[in-house]
Amino acid sequence: MTCPICQNGTVKLYRPFCSRRCADVDLARWMSGGYAVPSEREEDQSLPDDEVPTTH
Repeated sequence: MTCPICQNGTVKLYRPFCSRRCADVDLARWMSGGYAVPSEREEDQSLPDDEVPTTH
């Protein structure tokens, strides 16, 4: 198995990554929107993003 970030071999402690650094790089990509999970839900296009109603 190779690290999905740098392609080096993995280390059991950080699997599927090779190091803490690569695990942190992956986490940062998720948190910044670099990765996205596709959705089947249609967005409401009738309102601009800053006017989308929120639930309280």
